[in-house]
Amino acid sequence: MTNEIFIPDEIISNKIYLIRNQNVMIDRDLAELYQMETKQLKRQVRRNIVRFPNDFMVELTVQEHQNLRSQFGTSIWGGTRYAPMVFTEHGVAMFSSVLKSERAIAVNIKMIRIFTKIGEYLTDNFSVRLKIEEIKKKLSNHSKNIELVFNYLDELIDKKQQPTPITIIGYKKKS
Repeated sequence: MTNEIFIPDEIISNKIYLIRNQNVMIDRDLAELYQMETKQLKRQVRRNIVRFPNDFMVELTVQEHQNLRSQFGTSIWGGTRYAPMVFTEHGVAMFSSVLKSERAIAVNIKMIRIFTKIGEYLTDNFSVRLKIEEIKKKLSNHSKNIELVFNYLDELIDKKQQPTPITIIGYKKKS
């Protein structure tokens, strides 16, 4: 058995979408990767529905389906009548236990690796964002301090330009 499937990582990663704050794959894209019809994929899922709890697979709402259609254009969906199923990383992994072909196993291994890379990227991205926020806070404090210094300098310049009159003490008069 060969686990090497020649599908570029970019093709799979371009089929992973963020829906309901989760990385998911759409049934149509999964069926294409497994080289099967979408209705066959859905039939397999429905036959094994206990393997796909809500955190593994959900059907999109009408509004979510409309949003997807508007993002990709209606021609991609080809006028599908039913809202698609979307699968989380765990749902994709579970799907390999439903399909027994070598291709299904190899595609699943590749997809899980890509989901893992995306998770690592998001984690790295989050830590970078935290560091950027720290720098912003420091810069904000620095700019406040610099503004304060300039205010003091302005006060000193004003005092120098408007000297206080000197009162003369003594017997001499100014001529």
